[in-house]
Amino acid sequence: MLAPYAARPDAHLGRLYAEPGGDARGPRDDFQRDRDRIIHSIAFRRLRHKTQVFVIPDGDHYRVRLTHSLEVAQIGRTIARALGLNEDLTEALCLAHDIGHPPFGHAGEDALEAALEDQGGFDHNAHTLRTLMVLESPYPRFSGLNLTWDMLEGLAKHNGPVLSPTWAMREMDALFPLRLHEWPSLEAQVAAIADDIAYDNHDIDDGLRAGLLTLEQLLTVPLVAETWAGVKARYPDVAEDRLLRELVRAQIGVMANDVIAATRERIAIANVKSVEDVRRAGVQIAGFSDGMAARERELKRFMYASLYHHPSQLAAADRARDVVSELFAAYQADPSLMAAGWPEDCGGEEPQRSRHIADYIAGMTDRYAQQRHAEICGKR
Repeated sequence: MLAPYAARPDAHLGRLYAEPGGDARGPRDDFQRDRDRIIHSIAFRRLRHKTQVFVIPDGDHYRVRLTHSLEVAQIGRTIARALGLNEDLTEALCLAHDIGHPPFGHAGEDALEAALEDQGGFDHNAHTLRTLMVLESPYPRFSGLNLTWDMLEGLAKHNGPVLSPTWAMREMDALFPLRLHEWPSLEAQVAAIADDIAYDNHDIDDGLRAGLLTLEQLLTVPLVAETWAGVKARYPDVAEDRLLRELVRAQIGVMANDVIAATRERIAIANVKSVEDVRRAGVQIAGFSDGMAARERELKRFMYASLYHHPSQLAAADRARDVVSELFAAYQADPSLMAAGWPEDCGGEEPQRSRHIADYIAGMTDRYAQQRHAEICGKR
């Protein structure tokens, strides 16, 4: 049973393009169709070769954007079910939230932002919308995947209202107005906090596996130390190296339970009775309690200092930025170097020309970008 404040597939705010009815492809509701359109998209498949933490990781066991998105969806569905929210919409938002990332993660995004400095910049969240509303076009009669308004709203605002939209966000909002100044549905808010929970903890797992983090370092973080003490108390006779993944699982549970309890409390305080109440509340409703939010920020500071800004990570990010920057310069100088179908649309004036090149590069996987860079620039 859905809660009264949950998004409903039979009461969503429409799609940009009208579609004929019927169940020729199975008896699915509109949010289930949104989820399936994401899963079947080329942009989603490309996430398997896009950086999560480690650039083109050597090991098969490290996360990439695809596995990260699947893990976010699992956490998101669990929280949504506990709160009586729409699980299908939550899952679809979780699966799609990183589709706009260029190759090499934030390093690639920084390079495209610099390349487009005079042409409006680059933002991966806005590019997610651009990809799904314009660039990914598998259907014969319209551009994009024609997702529901509720799905697009959630992707645009899953981190909260957008008060200073970038050019790409403004264009998508002009195409299908998304009420950017309001908070999104609880499903979108849950997708955002599920993202935080997933990468906070799975990045710990990958950092330990890579040898860039140690248990001793992690235990300087109070939240981790407390969770570790609970794990050790439950399994006093098990070797510590067998308990590291249990630490990660336990901490995900602690964080998810906190979100569920804190969100229920805020729903009651705000007297939320409908999804429109959520959008007009003027505050975030789904999220950590104040105490957990402070502890999670402390964990993030540790992760930036110890993992994300580790010297080996910074060196890899520098090389990745060079790859993207040099590819952009090469395509600017000679658009014919792009794959078939792309050079033909690269004429015209700025900013369209540079934005078109950025669309092309943003769609690349890590390994394809590295391969094209080696072919064009003659170096790896």
